[in-house]
Parts: sequence; C-alpha cells; structure tokens
Amino acid sequence: MPRFTKLSKKLSILIVTLSVTLGILSFSIDNDDFEIIKNMDIYYSLFKEINLTYVEKTDPGELIKTSIDEMLKSLDPYTVYYPESDMEEFMFLTTGQYGGIGALILQKGTKFIIVEPYKGYPAERAGLRAGDEILEIQGKSLKTANLDDISTYLKGAPQSAIRLKVKRYGISQPFDVVLAREVIKMKTVPYYGVISDKIGYISLTGFTDDASKEVFNAYKELTKDGPLNGLVFDLRDNPGGLVIEAVNIVNFFVNKGQLIVSTRGKNSESNRQIFAMNIPIAPDLPLVVLVNSGSASASEIVAGALQDLDRAVVMGSRTFGKGLVQVTKPLSYNSRLKVTTAKYYIPSGRCIQALDYAHRNPDGSVKKIADSLVTTFKTKSGRLVRDGAGIEPDYSINNAGENNLVQQLVYQNIIFDFATKYAFENTSIAKADEFKISDVEFGSFIQYARDNNFMYKTRTEILFDSLIQVASVEKIDVKDNTGLKEIQTSLNENKAKELKEAEPYIREMLQQEIVSRFYFQKGRIEYLLKHDVLIKDAIEILNDKTRYKTFLTAK
Repeated sequence: MPRFTKLSKKLSILIVTLSVTLGILSFSIDNDDFEIIKNMDIYYSLFKEINLTYVEKTDPGELIKTSIDEMLKSLDPYTVYYPESDMEEFMFLTTGQYGGIGALILQKGTKFIIVEPYKGYPAERAGLRAGDEILEIQGKSLKTANLDDISTYLKGAPQSAIRLKVKRYGISQPFDVVLAREVIKMKTVPYYGVISDKIGYISLTGFTDDASKEVFNAYKELTKDGPLNGLVFDLRDNPGGLVIEAVNIVNFFVNKGQLIVSTRGKNSESNRQIFAMNIPIAPDLPLVVLVNSGSASASEIVAGALQDLDRAVVMGSRTFGKGLVQVTKPLSYNSRLKVTTAKYYIPSGRCIQALDYAHRNPDGSVKKIADSLVTTFKTKSGRLVRDGAGIEPDYSINNAGENNLVQQLVYQNIIFDFATKYAFENTSIAKADEFKISDVEFGSFIQYARDNNFMYKTRTEILFDSLIQVASVEKIDVKDNTGLKEIQTSLNENKAKELKEAEPYIREMLQQEIVSRFYFQKGRIEYLLKHDVLIKDAIEILNDKTRYKTFLTAK
C-alpha cells in the first residue's frame, strides 16, 4: 500500500477520534476552550492535507518542529521545545554537563572556528587551538552546515571516537585530528582567589544545579586561613539558570527566613514566595556584586535581592532585564517544554523585566516597558530603586566594550584573528597578570587591521556619506565644494583622535585575547583581576568602610 494511503488512514482515524472526543467535550466548555478545540481541529486537518497533497516529499517531524518553534517564538525567546534529539542541549542548560570534545565553537561567516578549547578536555589535549577552523566532522563537509548542526555532530556518547579535519593559521595543508568524546562538566566557578589584603574574589558564570555548592566550596577555601575583610562576587556576563541556585547563594549572605524572591503567574501553582531556608555562612561580610548588560535572570535575582536588602553594593552597568520564570514540562516521546509560567519579584516588590512581550509593536518587534509604567520602590533602608529595566547599579562605570570602535574590532574578528596570528608566531608570553603588548606590537595590530580591510565609520561619517549620496541623486556638484572638503578633513582628524582615545581599551581587549590563547579562561580572569578598573574600584570601596556604608544608606 502506498505510504500516503497508510498515512491518510492513520490520520483520518486520529482526526475522527479527536473530533468525536472533542465534540463530546464541547457540551461543557467555555468559549476559550472551544477556540482551542476548533483550532486544533483545523491544525490536524491542515497537517493531513499538506502531507497527502504537497507536490514535494515532506518530513512530518520537521514540519511539526517548525510549526512548534514558530508558535513559541511568538510568545517569548525563553519558551522552547526540546525534542528527544535535543536532550543533550537541555541537560547542559540545567547541569552544565554534556558528552563532547570540550571546546567553544562559533560561526564566523561561513566558517566554524574554535574560540576556546577548555583546559584539560579532549580538544585541548589533542592539540586543538583557538583560531582553528573545522572543515569536516567524520568526513562530512560543513559547507552547508549551521551552528546547530555542528553542536549535534560534536556531541555524543562518552568514549566514542570523532575525527575532525582542521585548518590552522600558518600551516598550508589541513590535517586530521582524532579524539574521544568525554563527559564535559563545566565549572560554574572558573576562578576564585584573594585579590588584595583579605579581599576575596569569586567569579560565577552560570546557575546550573551545583552552582551554589561551587560558590560555597570556593568561599570555604578563601577563608581557610582566616576570615575575609570583604568579597567581590563577579556576575558579569552570567546569563542565569536555576532560580533555586540563586536563592541558595543569596542565603549565604542573608538571614534565615528572609524573603528572597516571589513569583506570580496565571495559575495559582505559579504563585510562590521563596525564603532563605538556612543559616547564612557570611551574614555580615562586606560584599560587592559586579554586573553588566550580560547579567540576566538568576544573576539579576542575586544582585537585585542583595541590593533590595542593602546587603551588597552593586557595581558595573545596568543588567539585561529578564524578570521571567521558566519551568520544564515533560511531553510525550521523551521531549520537553521549557515554558514561561510567571514573573519574578525581588524583595522590594519590583519586577525587573525590561521587554513587554505581551504587547508587541504592529511589525512584531518587542518594545521596552514604557517610562510612564516604571514604578519606584524602596530598599530595606529606604533607598529608591526602580522596576522595568534590569538592575541599575549603585556604582556605575562605563563599559569599555561599549565603545563603538572597539565593538567593530571585535565584531569583524580583527582582535580575535590577530591573537591567532600572535599565538602562532610566539611560543610563550609573560605570566597572565603581567602580559602587555609593546608599542611596536600595537603598531603591527593597527597595520594588520588596515591590511584586513577593517571598516569603521563614525555616526557623523555615515550621515556625511548620506548627504553626498542625496546630493548626487539631485545632481548637485559637490566635487569642488570647499565647505564639504573642510568637513571631510575634520572628520578624518576626529577619527584619528577617536582611535587614539580608544587605544587603551583596544590594548586591554587585545591583551585579554592573547592571554587566553596561552593560559585559557583562568588566565583571562587573572589578567582582568590585575587590570580591570571596576575590580580596583570594588577593592577600594571594600577597604573604605565608611564609603561602603554610604552606598547602602538612604540619603
């Protein structure tokens, strides 16, 4: 019997059964339920007709996956369907653990580049380096692949072999690398240490299911030789994770019984108040929390709760603004749904969600919470704080990475690619916290950027180019216009000035990237600890008890 005839019979039986069942239910349902039933009936009918009559062969599983993904995309970016084939990714998000080679890989144009091999894991032990391009996996060309494909190809059962064809800077011919996958368990605390006289530092990169345990262990190590005078807790670029881990970490610094976060949703089961359940390990320790625009979700619960309770000075730049809570629901055939069920509220009563997914613009874009809807709240001591736009630090500092020139050097891979070249040409460098590029090397970087067609225009230049284009369309001759020539000269001079002003930031980014090639993630953090202005300011505040208390007291 033809495949479509069998499919038709199966679908017909399914739809008839559903129709009868839904018809019986329809006697006792309200309008909302009727809309659900009606549209499910339409969907099944449409799906049947597409599979039976569409001119090309269809993949039913792929059609369903696409329709689900597009449906969930219309809600928010955090409501996601995970089919059985993506369970590896789901487990990584919750546990930080997966079977793979242990390397961060990004797509740069049509190329797949190893950005960082993790120290001690298969990729690093096999000699793979940051900057290596993966051309093939298991003999399969990657010319038509995307990043999701690469992730799928690289992950697999521990101890299973995998063969990569790799292209490396400075080596003319690609070469094969064979390695065995392992269980990769990423630490959420990649670094901790004493960074000044009895001032501790802990970096936390995620909130997987043992994040609070790692923070606890790090704190115990930092205090084994005696108590600290203060702690810098770094949550920059931490995208969040499990809410309970955030609660446990806040509980390290606040008293048992303190409300840390509450959630409110459509269903009563989503309405919860979560309190500190344990005796704190450091209830009086002076504390600074570092955040930036990459700090989101659980990071914002920690930073926001400690701010609301006047328990820590929050430093850096405004956080991302994700005040939505997700839970996971098991579905049939070993699939799962991660779904937004509630908004969370920190102790002052504020929700820091910055984007309003429920009320989109006509074109489908998402708008920020309107200023008119932003409400002022008070911390425990009476300091004023606001909702609707992430966590505003108590002490703000401009982020060098937000400099437009520096951003373009990063986005166009000029800094990354120069570091690859530098690592090939140098077998070793100074210690991570002492490394600096010379003026000659910085000059080589500037020349490298020019040779590789680095394109950068200031906003004024873009507007000036638009003016010239409009003049050309309107047939206005501007070739010999003295005024315009003077503007062009002034723009060139300003651009040179901007490059000079950005030089310290460029050096910092370049030195970080080079250090990571020789000393991996730990080395990058050690470099930052020595050169990061925000960390230096945090140490100064922790060492000045009067100034520290001023930040936490209502004016």
